[in-house]
Amino acid sequence: MADPSERPAFYALASGGWRDYWTLLHPPYTVWHLSYVVIGACLADEVNLRWLGESVLAFFLAVGLAAHALDELRGRPLRTGIPDGVLWAISVVGIGGAVGLGIQGALEVSAWLGVFIVVGGFLVVAYNLELLGGVFHSDVWFALAWGGFPTLTGFFAQTGRITLAAVLAAAACAAISAAQRALSTPVRHVRRDAVRIHGVMETAGGATEGIDRRTLLGAPEAGLRFLSLAMPLLASALLAARLA
Repeated sequence: MADPSERPAFYALASGGWRDYWTLLHPPYTVWHLSYVVIGACLADEVNLRWLGESVLAFFLAVGLAAHALDELRGRPLRTGIPDGVLWAISVVGIGGAVGLGIQGALEVSAWLGVFIVVGGFLVVAYNLELLGGVFHSDVWFALAWGGFPTLTGFFAQTGRITLAAVLAAAACAAISAAQRALSTPVRHVRRDAVRIHGVMETAGGATEGIDRRTLLGAPEAGLRFLSLAMPLLASALLAARLA
């Protein structure tokens, strides 16, 4: 059996069959990013649960499905065996479903929600397919698109407006996504690119400690695991408080 530390992500299952689709979903990260939508919505004076459900579903379709399928089409970073045609179909269905839900929201909440639909659709495609020379595939755009944008959209979908509180919350979530990126980038490099790792760290006391794959992955992945748990818990707490 392959060493789990050699898989393309800590949540990735052994390749093959249904396990590839689980890995494609990036479950901890998808739930984490959907939490931003809930956090944004909970800033509203009253939370419309149907609108919240539709907002979360739209982002699941766009981010959990379409964005990850498009990303896998570029070089197979997750090493799945999902056919290209299936990945394209997932992408089209995901984006189409998200746009459809967005249009319904625009009719009920505010026509300005159409701007969010256009921006969101563009970000999913431009980021994951690295359009325009990859200018949108950067740490800054990841933080804005995967952290700030869902938060602001979650609030706007409830209220049809933007407030200072919503902007500040979006900035906070963007900063958290920036932290995620700072932790996950070196982790991805080790898991997906490193063929052999060896080295020794010498301490001031003269002791030596070996450096290997597990050493490099341990701390940043622990941080990612805790954050991927903390954000859904925070979103759940805010929603519970609102409903109470």
